Amino acid sequence: MSFSVIIPARYASSRFPGKPLADLNGKPMLQHVYERACESEAVRVVVATDDQRIADVARGFGAEVCMTSSDHPSGTDRLQEVVQTLGYYSDDIVVNVQGDEPMVPPRIINQVAHNLMAMPEAGIATLSEPIETVESLMNPNVVKVVTDTRGMAMYFSRAPMPWPRDAFMQGVTDEMPEGFDWQRHIGLYAYRVKMLNDFVRWSPAPLELTECLEQLRALWNGVGIHVAVADEIPPAGVDTPEDLARIAAIMAQGRGE
Repeated sequence: MSFSVIIPARYASSRFPGKPLADLNGKPMLQHVYERACESEAVRVVVATDDQRIADVARGFGAEVCMTSSDHPSGTDRLQEVVQTLGYYSDDIVVNVQGDEPMVPPRIINQVAHNLMAMPEAGIATLSEPIETVESLMNPNVVKVVTDTRGMAMYFSRAPMPWPRDAFMQGVTDEMPEGFDWQRHIGLYAYRVKMLNDFVRWSPAPLELTECLEQLRALWNGVGIHVAVADEIPPAGVDTPEDLARIAAIMAQGRGE
């Protein structure tokens, strides 16, 4: 069974306008993302954007582009418009690779797609990595996930989860408690197209609105989400110009510059 990659790329960003087109070691950042996706086993890689400037640049480096509405309330809605426009079938699988992840490992794109293929009871597959510090465990920007014995998500939360009652009985310490493998969610998703078509018809769920986590809408409506520890941990993405400089330095170091 094959899969496709869709790369949403928006020009508007409060912290970094024009981010996908920012120069990263001689190429637009979006081109790095596209080239990484093309190194995966995907049979098709599509850039989805609502901005003609991004579309023109993407086509210039050889990408297939799908223009989308600028009115989508979420990235998942944008993804669903793409699969609908391009005529994907309900049992097709697409991987959503964010346009600000220029160092996403192709290996984990393959991993999340194959995991979904292997789990017919799941509508979504995603990845996680170990949490190794109390600071990360307590950080609301680090999304935690708990799974069952089959690797199916039980819940995602910004709160420390599960709460180590005995270890923290006397207050939070600087040492990670023992007895549980805390996991941070990595926001790389593979979707069945049927799930995307269902998702856009559902109202936002109370849990989703409370936690500001879109994947909780799927759990609320009974969709199985498979979670596996990533075979390779991706570097953090680009949210700010400072992040871009950091990634540029990492890339330059990797080339021995």
